[in-house]
Amino acid sequence: MEAHKERPKTELDGLKRIAVMEACYQHFDPAAYLQYNYTPPRADFERSDSIVPWKLHCLHRAFTEDDIRGDVLVDVGSGPTLYQVMSGCERFERVLLSDFLEVNRRELQNWLHEGKSSLDWTDYFRYVCELEGRSSSAWAEKAARLRSVVSDVLPIDVHLSCPLSPGSLPQCGADCLVSSFCLESVSPDLPSFTRALGHISSLLKKGGHLLLIGALGESFYMGAPGLCIPVVPLDEVQVCASLKASGYELLQLCFYHLPPDMKVGVDDVTGVFFAKAKKA
Repeated sequence: MEAHKERPKTELDGLKRIAVMEACYQHFDPAAYLQYNYTPPRADFERSDSIVPWKLHCLHRAFTEDDIRGDVLVDVGSGPTLYQVMSGCERFERVLLSDFLEVNRRELQNWLHEGKSSLDWTDYFRYVCELEGRSSSAWAEKAARLRSVVSDVLPIDVHLSCPLSPGSLPQCGADCLVSSFCLESVSPDLPSFTRALGHISSLLKKGGHLLLIGALGESFYMGAPGLCIPVVPLDEVQVCASLKASGYELLQLCFYHLPPDMKVGVDDVTGVFFAKAKKA
């Protein structure tokens, strides 16, 4: 109690709102979330304006055209998804997946060790192979590569100053971080989002890269049938300011605006941003 009295009221209010969000996430359903967001029309690989192919293009370009590579890649807040490391797994010797929720970590472990998943990732692997100039039939080889380099699926809490347990990373930090739709969807307000961005920067070595994908103008998304999870509604100015405040040099910022038929009622997102930044 005495320690709490010493905290500023605004910080205490933020902690309470974070606790409310954590309670909300206890009802998160990975299978429903994957169905809502990672099937057509949002994951239609025959459409150039579909959101998932856009994200995969952004990640592919960042890892290959800019030759981002190294020893350790950390995916911050993986959720139950794999797409965000399909390009990066070819560029790093070790990949760490992470999530706050045990149900999401278990979903990832099931695919890694048993080949079981609530979503068939085959078309994703095929598409990334084609982006890399390989035959789509090489998808099984890419899946095997991803399984071989993922060394762990770790618990993470981006609201802690040390989000991962000690010893999870080399002392110098990771070479690259990827994070997709995590920070804004677990933060109750913009200051919490910015603090979380600063917290994850502690995982990254100086000069390392951050590839950040997030929602624009979104106030909620469905985490399960009937479960509306609040989201910080970000805009371009806020994203840039938060990156700068967290010690990043912004290298690239791209935007995707949802066509009307991508607004399928599972959120109120208006667009998506992709940011490439370097830790100063």
